Amino acid sequence: MTLELATALIKLPSVTPDDAGCIPLLSNRLELAGFIAVPLRFEDTDNLWITHGTGDPVLCLLGHTDVVPPGPLDKWHSSPYAPEIRNGYLYGRGAADMKGSVAAMVTAMERFVATHPQHKGTLAMLLTSDEEGRAVNGTTRVVEYLTQQGIRIKWCIVGEPSSQDVVGDTVKNGRRGSLTGHLLVHGMQGHVAYPERSENPVHRIMPVLNELCDTVWDRGNQFYTPTSFQISNINAGTGADNVIPGTVKIQFNFRYSTEVTEEQLIERIEALLNRHELRFELEWLPSSKPFLTAAGELLKVTRQVIQDMTGQSPTISTSGGTSDGRYIAPTGAEVVELGPVNETIHKLNECVKVSDLELLSGMYERIISGLLSGKL
Repeated sequence: MTLELATALIKLPSVTPDDAGCIPLLSNRLELAGFIAVPLRFEDTDNLWITHGTGDPVLCLLGHTDVVPPGPLDKWHSSPYAPEIRNGYLYGRGAADMKGSVAAMVTAMERFVATHPQHKGTLAMLLTSDEEGRAVNGTTRVVEYLTQQGIRIKWCIVGEPSSQDVVGDTVKNGRRGSLTGHLLVHGMQGHVAYPERSENPVHRIMPVLNELCDTVWDRGNQFYTPTSFQISNINAGTGADNVIPGTVKIQFNFRYSTEVTEEQLIERIEALLNRHELRFELEWLPSSKPFLTAAGELLKVTRQVIQDMTGQSPTISTSGGTSDGRYIAPTGAEVVELGPVNETIHKLNECVKVSDLELLSGMYERIISGLLSGKL
């Protein structure tokens, strides 16, 4: 059942932010199960808030229908949008990130409301087609809508591919913050044979970059690894080998813990650039703040379900990139991420183990039941 739905979703080429019909497919299906759908389109992005039941507590399953581009099609063993099963794995773009878990969530919700039609509170699903792209008209806009409607999510399960080797071996209870800077350093263009008549901005910035790479920003804590600084792009020059460039552009990123704030990082970077007397322009891109669910009923129930179904206790982690959980956590909600194995996400020949789809669906159903019916 979950396999068939995942296959249907993969067939729709929903490269971000194009939903390509995924949300209508899912909305129509859940409406047949008694859910009430509220489509929410903001700019170029389709979103969906769909619920069963009323009142508090609100349990939300959060997913996205958009996928990253497939890359060179001739490198895929089969078409990324013509899903195939080979050796027990379902292949196709989005199989693991995250159409497989969206399908597992939907089938889990269907089974739960069929057996618990009078459950307490509200069972909800939030879907967006803007998670893999700019992420400005998706979950963050839906959260604004929910706030205006007086709806407060208590628990949120994000279907991101959190597992490392087997489903359920890792649960994310938070994520590091992300802060990106675009730096432009000015020099003076000239002939390489007359360096005294020029100012090479590449040479000027090198000691600064070395210092930044060697800096210990913090030492992390029990939930977070230490803050990391990474240079992602450097560009300078005219293409000629006899011209000193007039500017150098550098892009960099922090993945930071709760031991340091965005404001502190910005202050330290700008102070360092000024201390080296550089002429620069620095643009800070919108950041993602770190979030954490250190304890609570959601994490407790999730761990218990995984223990009961697999015999193993999951690792609780905040590693990896960002997720849309960052928009839900600031509202006061407890947030965990539980999804498929992440080995092939964003790669060529992305795939998910077929048997993992039903296992994951079963986990979601039991977590929902534990929170909204009191029975695991």
